[in-house]
Amino acid sequence: MDIRNPCVVSLTWRLEDAQGVLIDELMEPTEFFYGGEDLLGKVEEALEGQTTGHEAELFLEPEHAFGDYDSALVFFEAIDIFPDNVEEGMQFEGPPKGSTTPDMPPDVIYTVTEVYDTHVVLDGNHPLAGIALKISVRVADVREATEEEIAQGSVAQSIFSLAMDRDGADEDVPPGATLH
Repeated sequence: MDIRNPCVVSLTWRLEDAQGVLIDELMEPTEFFYGGEDLLGKVEEALEGQTTGHEAELFLEPEHAFGDYDSALVFFEAIDIFPDNVEEGMQFEGPPKGSTTPDMPPDVIYTVTEVYDTHVVLDGNHPLAGIALKISVRVADVREATEEEIAQGSVAQSIFSLAMDRDGADEDVPPGATLH
């Protein structure tokens, strides 16, 4: 079967920064919805019309990966609005409850990057923002998407999403968990 919208592709990959430092590696094939939000646009472009066994090497500038780093998405909040166990790597979907900063976009996942005695630094950039990436991808399988997958535009939660709870860090997600 050719890869076309909509379908599900099983991929393995190796993701590195521009200097070749390993960021992520999928050794076992993982399914992604092709034609939705599961894959980066340039990855989908490289897979269009291909079949099982196809391999591609891509170099993605930040604007084609996770965007440029935006310093306007870095905020300082008083430590007293956070749980007692706040630590670097914790993440919050949207501003934390009690936030006093009016400019914090509500639809962003914020990562705690620093904890001080009186305040916490929150960064709304994706952890890979501003980084050029090298990705080696291999198509292990291609199948028709189910009606449910087509309706939700995804096989499951996107591998590029950060699993979070709106009220604070999810107890089941270890600090710093970002990819899969």
